Parts: sequence; structure tokens; C-alpha cells
Amino acid sequence: MTTPFGKRVVHALLLTGLLTLGVVVLRPFLIPVTWAFIIAYATWPAFEGVRSVMGHRRALSALAMTLIVTLGLVVPMLLLTMPLMRETISFFKQMAAWFSNVHDSLPRSVASLPWVGAWLQAWMDEIVREPSAWRAQLTQWGNRWIGDAARLAGGLGLNVVKFGFALLTLFFAYRDGETVLAQVRRSLRPYLGERLDVYLSAIGDVCRSVVQGIVLTAAAQGTLAGIGYWAAGVAAPLLLAMLTAVAALLPFGTPLVWAPAGIALIVGGHLWAGVGLLLWGALAVSWIDNVIRPFVISSAGHMPFLLVIFGIVGGVLAFGLIGVFIGPCVIATLLAVWREWQAGLDTAAQNSSSD
Repeated sequence: MTTPFGKRVVHALLLTGLLTLGVVVLRPFLIPVTWAFIIAYATWPAFEGVRSVMGHRRALSALAMTLIVTLGLVVPMLLLTMPLMRETISFFKQMAAWFSNVHDSLPRSVASLPWVGAWLQAWMDEIVREPSAWRAQLTQWGNRWIGDAARLAGGLGLNVVKFGFALLTLFFAYRDGETVLAQVRRSLRPYLGERLDVYLSAIGDVCRSVVQGIVLTAAAQGTLAGIGYWAAGVAAPLLLAMLTAVAALLPFGTPLVWAPAGIALIVGGHLWAGVGLLLWGALAVSWIDNVIRPFVISSAGHMPFLLVIFGIVGGVLAFGLIGVFIGPCVIATLLAVWREWQAGLDTAAQNSSSD
């Protein structure tokens, strides 16, 4: 005869097996589904506005909001695809031409700069002394880019399918999001009690602040950097602006794009354009990256600045691009648990002292 403990063990094993099978089946769609829920949560205030306009009809409001988000994502991508391809091809051609026609010395106006001129001249001497090594490196980068493009084109159909599942999930997230959240609360409350509201509030605050502090700031940085590239006369300003926006998803990432572009202008003899671009990148682009974005996240999510950086970088290394959101949410939940534990210890200490 099976004891109650044995029944609980069997039930636990069966539940674990079912959850494992569920993860295996749903694994290809976990990332699109996660993106859908993140977008739904970030745009929920806009959805509530659409729902009020449409007389609180959930299905129709969810369909309208999904179409709005789809247009907001797909149309810019289609409009930017062809210019980006043209600029990318032109960029690699110009880089190859620059490395093959590099000169022995810098322009006098650049070489006479204190400290910087000597450093740039030494760098140029290395390029001239070993041009084959630099051309081989450039060829390697080009081949890698071509291989990545080929893999991207080969997986285009799969990416389109995943994008379709993300949009389908987004529709149901809008339509049934409140119901799902209520079910999650009801399922977890017996185990977490009132702490559940604290954890969900921490995750929600961080998710909202990450969207505001990272995505919108990255778009602003890409736009500002693009203006700087265009004003400085850099080749492929749209491509470099997109790369800057992607680099802005990581803390302190934008100098990896605008700094080499400014140095290349200086080396090419465009001294003031290069110096202006470096100043623009440091004072305008990176000022947003290094000051506003982390403090927006830390203040809105009540997280220390250092933990914000750890959460973003660690999340990206562990989960890829979506780790930008997952990492800070995990850190925020752990921080909420830690603070609640500390509050419990303080309360216990006060009670013991009063006794």
C-alpha cells in the first residue's frame, strides 16, 4: 500500500517529467514567446488606450494593437534593408581600398598633434610594414561577414516562422494577459503569500525601466550618432548608426563604433571632422549611454548602478540579446528576496530586543 509520502514523490516525478517534456517541445519557441510577453508588457498602457477606444472588446483591441506593433516593427525594417545593404557593400570596398592604398606618413596637420600624432604615426608604420597581415585580417572579417549573411539568409524562413509565432503570441498576450496573470498569482500565492506581490512588482518595475532606459536610449544614441556620421562625412552613416544603436544595448558599447570612425577620419587627413566626431561621440552619444540610461534603470527599479550593469552584461552573455531584459529582471527578483530577508531579520531583532 502506497504511503502519502510515496504518492507525493510519484506526483513530483510525474510533474517533473511533464515539465521537462514541455520544455523540450516548446524550446524552439521560448525566445519568440518571451519577446512577445516583453513587448506586450512594455506596450500595455497603449493597449489599454486602444481597448478603451474600441469599447473594451478584447479580441478586436488585441488584433488592432498587434497590427500596430507589426507595422511599427516591419515597415522600418523593410525601408532600411536596401540602404543598409548598399552601404555595407560600399563600406567593405572602401575599407579594402584604404588598406591597399595606405600611405607611409600622416598629413602634417595630424602628425604634429601632441601625443596623438606620434601614436597614429606608429600605428600607420605598422600597417605599412605589414600590409599583408592587415589585408588578411580584413579578408577574414569580410569572409566572416559573408558567412554570417549566408547563414542569416539560409535561416530566413525559420526566422520568419519564429516572428510569426511571436506575433501570434503577442495577440493572445494582449487578449488574455490579465487572465494569465491572475492565474499565475492564484497558483503561486499559496507558496509565496504576500511576497508574491513584492516579487512581481520588482520584475514589472525593472522590465518597464529596461525598456525605457535601454531600447529608447539606444534608438536615441543611434540617431545622434547617425547625425554625427553624416555631418562628419563618414562613409556609410546609416550602417554605422545602426551598429551604434546595437552597441548601445550594452553599457559603454557605443565608443566601439564612433571612436574608430573618428580616428579613421583623422588618419585620412580630415582632422577637424575626426576631432568633431570624437567630441560629438563623447559629449552627446556616450553621455546618454554612460549617465542617463543606467540611472534611469536603477532609479525606476530601485537597483544599485553596479547591479544594473552586471544584470545587463551577464544576461546578454547567458541568453543573448533577450538577456538585456532577463538579466536585470533576475537580479531585481534576487534583490527583492534579499531585501525582504533583511527586513525579516530586522523585525526579528526588534521583537527579541523588546522582549
